[in-house]
Amino acid sequence: MIEKTIRMNYLYDFYQSLLTTKQNQYMSMYYLDDWSLGEIAENFDVSRQAVYDNIKRTEALLEEYEQKLQLLTRYEERRKLLTTLKSMAQENESPDRFIQIVKSLEKLE
Repeated sequence: MIEKTIRMNYLYDFYQSLLTTKQNQYMSMYYLDDWSLGEIAENFDVSRQAVYDNIKRTEALLEEYEQKLQLLTRYEERRKLLTTLKSMAQENESPDRFIQIVKSLEKLE
């Protein structure tokens, strides 16, 4: 459950500008502010089921955006490569290996 919440938070960070106002509000309240479905429903004067359905559709939409655009995937790959570069710098690795990692980073752009 925690992994899903973290993933949704990342996906929301990357793709929130592609969502409607209501989708943004529901996702922000549910995932960022930790509101319950009942609290969100009460705030918008809708049923708990309506909130649940909207959040589930929005989660699927965020996953679809990620499948097509891969912003999160590329971000994670960049982080991994940068961590590798930092570690290589501390261990005084060969310049050839640095160049290889930099080329990998360039491909992600």
